Amino acid sequence: MKAIWYETTGPARDVLRFGDRDAPVPAAGEVRVRLAASGVNPSDTKRRAGWIGLSMPHPRIIPHSDGAGTIDAAGEGVDPERIGERVWVWNAQGGERPFGTAAEYATVPAARAVPLPESVPFAAGAGLGVPGCTAHYAVYGDGPVGGKRILVQGGAGAVGHLAVQLATLGGANVIATVSSAAKGEVALEGGARYAIDYRSEDVAASVLDLTDGKGVDRVVEVDLAANLETDVAVLRENGVIASYSSTSGPELQLAYYPLAFKDLRIHFVQGYLLPAAARRAAVRDLTTWLAAGQLEVRIAATFPLAETASAHEALESGHADGKVLVEI
Repeated sequence: MKAIWYETTGPARDVLRFGDRDAPVPAAGEVRVRLAASGVNPSDTKRRAGWIGLSMPHPRIIPHSDGAGTIDAAGEGVDPERIGERVWVWNAQGGERPFGTAAEYATVPAARAVPLPESVPFAAGAGLGVPGCTAHYAVYGDGPVGGKRILVQGGAGAVGHLAVQLATLGGANVIATVSSAAKGEVALEGGARYAIDYRSEDVAASVLDLTDGKGVDRVVEVDLAANLETDVAVLRENGVIASYSSTSGPELQLAYYPLAFKDLRIHFVQGYLLPAAARRAAVRDLTTWLAAGQLEVRIAATFPLAETASAHEALESGHADGKVLVEI
């Protein structure tokens, strides 16, 4: 099979290789998926780059955890009726397994291959695993959101745009921050009531003004180090920050008492490690709402498998407005 792999960390163009590898054979309890699309996530590019000292957990890695395609083989103990089923895949690689979805075929535990409705394109399915499940857990991991006010920091990004939609579908009143007027339109189309351009507006003042000084109940946070002070300022008592990244500052400088005096909580969200019940809920809701046409996975750019290095560079540039995919 054709595949992308790396055997040492470093810049994408230096370490990613394209060529032929043996197609995997599903073990007991696994299925093999003939992939149509592979999703690229920041976690994939950071692992490949060796970000903050991340090491190689395996001698050779086929990257990417997300993908979509068709089951073409089933291991022992898996219903052979699943062969031919369209599926989306989560945690195919994710650090624990050496071979992900940047290839023509991938094997995964059967539960990680989720039926994909016929009405949903493979491209959308390949954008659900990390961003979709992360967004769902960030929104719903601290309880129902009906009637709550939620601030989504970065409401036009791959995770943030899904979080805006998921929170809206759950009955929340959503305010989103964005970096441009065009991205503001994206957030508003996703269901946000207001979009604040953080490059030209005072986010804390704007949020408090929009909420008549009451603030928000929760924050879905894309960069905790950059936005923690703002989050604390706009949160009501007993509020929660659900943070799924802190790229600008991996080591936090935390002022204890501003959080303590409001009895705030920081929920550190890791999209690869959802509790079992949260994973089931995410898989169920994402698939249901996508099939019903109520959820959009925005695609920023698509690259052929041989140009996976360009896909990584596009994501790392910070200019991708939505999901970056590799087409198999």
